[in-house]
Amino acid sequence: MSLVVIGINHKTATVDLREKVAFSPDRIHDAMKSLASRSATGEAVIVSTCNRTELYSNNAKVEDVIEWLEEYHELDHEALMPCVYAYEDQIAAKHLMRVASGLDSLVLGEPQILGQVKQAFVKAKEAGTTAVTIDRFFQTTFAVAKKVRTETEIGAAAVSVAFAAVSMAKHIFASLKTTKVLLIGAGETIELVAKHLKDQEVESIVVANRTVERAQAMCEEFNATAITLPEIPEHLPKADIVISSTASPLPILGKGMVEKALKQRRHQPMLLVDIAVPRDIEAEVGELDDAFLYTVDDLHSIIEQNMASRKEAAEQAELIAEEQSHLFIEWVRSLQSVDSIREYRSQSLAIKDELVERALNKIEQGGNGEQVILELANKLTNRLIHAPTQALTSASRQGDLNTLGQLRIALGLDKH
Repeated sequence: MSLVVIGINHKTATVDLREKVAFSPDRIHDAMKSLASRSATGEAVIVSTCNRTELYSNNAKVEDVIEWLEEYHELDHEALMPCVYAYEDQIAAKHLMRVASGLDSLVLGEPQILGQVKQAFVKAKEAGTTAVTIDRFFQTTFAVAKKVRTETEIGAAAVSVAFAAVSMAKHIFASLKTTKVLLIGAGETIELVAKHLKDQEVESIVVANRTVERAQAMCEEFNATAITLPEIPEHLPKADIVISSTASPLPILGKGMVEKALKQRRHQPMLLVDIAVPRDIEAEVGELDDAFLYTVDDLHSIIEQNMASRKEAAEQAELIAEEQSHLFIEWVRSLQSVDSIREYRSQSLAIKDELVERALNKIEQGGNGEQVILELANKLTNRLIHAPTQALTSASRQGDLNTLGQLRIALGLDKH
């Protein structure tokens, strides 16, 4: 029985299998309660994202957790097992710390997984499937992830096109809060750009799209304004930053349109980031004095450099996870020793109380005090040395010199 994790992720399983193993939000509460029933301490946390499903439990057996997963999702054992990884104790602790720190992600160092792990822990707390060990395990993991973020550069460098575009804007403008941003397109990449801009507390975002309905759906989430592509010339002069990503076969912004907008801006600089292929912004725009145009190729160059930087930071992060997982398991073992000491002490006190009560009864009934005390001392000694004597005898008969040596040290017969 130990701390265990079993799971599958983007490295071990196809999307098809990951979908079958995933837990929907409306079922995860009951699923954690069911999984917790397989643990001696009733502890379980399920982390389920698009890239991974992992089951964490304490005082459980790996085979029991795997069996539960197969039964819950009605999965074929032979199909599942080649894709499953299972870790115990310190390796399990290190694994979660690596996951929460972004070391096991599809994109090295990505921060979203930490929020997902925290959310899973909150749901487990709500389901009542955490106790002392799992609670400490996850709280320690969150502290490790924070340590990795603050002491290494793993999250500092942009490694997605959307993040790189926003990071570039941050380098050019001291603060993005007061900037006005025009986003062209409403696909997945632009939506991610909008999310990063929101994280930077940008207040003014306009989203231009061919169909305004698609733009409006995104704008509701980010408190932005939706416009159509023909309305761009009206809004372009107000934009400090333009980020474009559409599937248009022809450029949307030409040199003439941008030049006219710059005149209306009285030549205040404008940053334009074109992350579309084919291009949304004519290359000639980059020739304008106050227009700073960057393409997806420029961003990819930045991303490659940043990935190299993240890999260096990951080496430092791995050391942190290794060290902290060792410390956590030492804490778990100290808990076990505390439990053993408490149990041993409780057992000894119970023997003492039982024999003292018998002795007092004998004295009350007129027994000889000296004889009663002597009998009490003999019986107490015999009861307390009974188990150690049996253990010493068994180790001697079996020739188990290691156990015999440990027992002699524990009983004070030999020094360390």
